[in-house]
Amino acid sequence: MSPALHETQPEDFQPLEKLRAVQDRKLEALGRRLAASPDWQAHLSRAGVEARDLRDRASLAAMPTLEKADLRARYPFPMLTVPGESVARFCATSGTTGLPVLFGFTRHDWEVTLVQQMARIYRAVGVAPGDRVYQGYGYGLWIGGSAMDVALNAYGAVNFPVGPGRAELMLQWLVDHAYTVTTMSPLWLMTLITQARKAGFDPRTQWRLRIGLFGGQSVSATFREEIEAQMPPGFRAYNIYGATESGGPNLSVSCPHSHAHDQMHLINEDSVLTEILDPRTLEPVAPGEIGEVVFTTLDKQASPLLRWRTHDLVRLAARPYDCACGRRAYPLISRLVGRSDDMLKVRGVMVFPTQVEDVIAGVQGLAKEAWQIYIDGDGHSLDQMEIAVERLAAAAASADDLVAEVHARIKARLGLNCTVTCHPDGTLPRYEAKATRVIRRTPRS
Repeated sequence: MSPALHETQPEDFQPLEKLRAVQDRKLEALGRRLAASPDWQAHLSRAGVEARDLRDRASLAAMPTLEKADLRARYPFPMLTVPGESVARFCATSGTTGLPVLFGFTRHDWEVTLVQQMARIYRAVGVAPGDRVYQGYGYGLWIGGSAMDVALNAYGAVNFPVGPGRAELMLQWLVDHAYTVTTMSPLWLMTLITQARKAGFDPRTQWRLRIGLFGGQSVSATFREEIEAQMPPGFRAYNIYGATESGGPNLSVSCPHSHAHDQMHLINEDSVLTEILDPRTLEPVAPGEIGEVVFTTLDKQASPLLRWRTHDLVRLAARPYDCACGRRAYPLISRLVGRSDDMLKVRGVMVFPTQVEDVIAGVQGLAKEAWQIYIDGDGHSLDQMEIAVERLAAAAASADDLVAEVHARIKARLGLNCTVTCHPDGTLPRYEAKATRVIRRTPRS
């Protein structure tokens, strides 16, 4: 009889040498599978390689990377490597920049591989069978909520699959249902905390949450600490990172030891191999440097991906294989620091929205979940940007004082003078999932 999913597995703490041997074996098997796919043969031949050239980690660097444009060119079912009747379900990207891209899952992908990946994440943060989980990720073709549902069920947790929204009801249910775990966007939880206080609830004493798995939106350590300070004692807001393309919210998670350092383990490296590469040269970055997440799915049967460029930027830890938790085969990365296609260049200075969030999160009297950056033009070379913030109704500081403080902190952090505007409480948008932080304004005619 196999061990229960909630019980620690030997692979959770396997030696790095064993993990790399597993990766080599699975890469060779992946090459054999891709060799049978006309789509993959065509993609690889343009780079002058064949699928069977993929034999191990050393040969991986010779393989071409893959991007969304490559998949959209093969619409509607790109790089599908199993017959259509073998696909149990599809998930899709958001489609914010064009048609959504569909990814297939066999029953094994969905009920075995994904479940095992998510169980390792749950074990890392201390989720237990019987925990009551407020599942707040979205549904539909997006993978977040559905992936959590199937994994929580197999793990033995008690799932309340509400999804995002219904704030007034959730304020009451958080008290009455006594949820102990939640999975959602951190922005949505901050919105719920704010609404709870306005409605007369006290999250610190009336809620029972002890664990949060927060993804879909990277937030600063300051923002995360602000959430934790308003929650029941001992509550931890763990970062989680994944993608529809990788097969779920399965790439990384912080553990109790790495959490304090704002870092995450690449927790499923034996089923999704991750490279952290310089986005310009595509060479591996050194420990302590920022690079782009590029991953290869090793176990996925339908819609596998080889060297998928996420354009998500993280910092490889200075000591990536030295976490006190003992998971030394699973390297540490920072939370997402931005996207290579999200970066703004303002008067020659590179600016990421997360840097602005760091500033806003540290200013008392501002709504931490409500802010935006306005720019004019295409964002490649800017002369000016405007930062819009929101003053809480109970703030002690005036709007003018808050504008001055944000302006001074941005100047100190980035060396830039920018326009800061302060709006009344409730003016700026709230987001249940991923936030739109950079707004490109159309010039007036």
